[in-house]
Amino acid sequence: MGQVVLVTGVAGNLGRRFAAQLSRSPGIERVIGIDMVPPRGDLGDAHFVRADIRNPVIAKVIVRERVDTVVHTSVGATAAAAAPGGSTSMKELNVIGTMQLLAACQQAPDVRKLVVKSSAAVYGASNRDPAMFTEGMSAKRLPGSGFAKDITEVESYTRGFARRRPDVAVTMLRIANVVGPRITSAMTGYFRLPVIPTVLGFNPRLMFLHEQDALDVLEHAATSDVTGTFNIAGDGIITLSQAIRRIGRPSLPLPGFAVPSFGSAIRQTRVADFSPEQVAYLTYGRALDTTRMRTMLGFEPSFTTAQAFADFASALTPGLFSRDRVRGAESALVGALTAGGGERRG
Repeated sequence: MGQVVLVTGVAGNLGRRFAAQLSRSPGIERVIGIDMVPPRGDLGDAHFVRADIRNPVIAKVIVRERVDTVVHTSVGATAAAAAPGGSTSMKELNVIGTMQLLAACQQAPDVRKLVVKSSAAVYGASNRDPAMFTEGMSAKRLPGSGFAKDITEVESYTRGFARRRPDVAVTMLRIANVVGPRITSAMTGYFRLPVIPTVLGFNPRLMFLHEQDALDVLEHAATSDVTGTFNIAGDGIITLSQAIRRIGRPSLPLPGFAVPSFGSAIRQTRVADFSPEQVAYLTYGRALDTTRMRTMLGFEPSFTTAQAFADFASALTPGLFSRDRVRGAESALVGALTAGGGERRG
């Protein structure tokens, strides 16, 4: 008999596509996709079950379906359609949902494999960062709120589960920002802005993972016996200035005092999600050492960082924006410059 896999977060683009891809994988008997709302799109041969991972009923689903592998993809930085209510609801889904899911896995005797889609955001971004983060390192500045704090807690609870259930093979994937023609995220929303704001005097190093590589590494982790924590990203880096040139967008360097105000204004226009942690990332950048990904996990991305970004950029239409989007970006920029310090200049 093949694996019976439960995938969380299938209302999201990546979770849905992963469940569909995994359902076609050799050695997989059944895939059960769960979320609070049905996915918008093809689930392949996966079977959808409406369930909230924050509810103890998830334990009954795992036992009833005789699940032996759980892939947790619903930890996210932005509220999906399945989680109305903004950041509070998202934190509940990230942290409380993960706790409830792990409790359900702990009680399920058939579970033998757990894969958690974590994020490189766990390392944060600051001026004290090393040239490359290895898996044994931690953030130089501990996050006090936001997605980075959520993901830190999620990883902590997952390590606790691994200690309590040593018979379960646990794999955590610290995935870099995922980009591609079909991905919508805080990062892709930033690069889709009509005018790209940058932090004056900074040119951060960026690493990306192509959306297909994200699906492939989740499948690889779910179907292999390798355990541990792994940084996942495409080879190489590109700087923010290089990325902006490649998409043909104008950039506007903002003085440091104006950036927080700009981020708040952008969020209000709903053009893009510009959180404080994203501002830090676009100031200092982040680079990952992916040696363990190749030597221990045995995974090699098909796209380099530059190739992944190029594929994302190829789907953009340079220079064509609605008037509302342009007005929203202009208003945000004006608000940032006036609210952040009046007549001051960087």
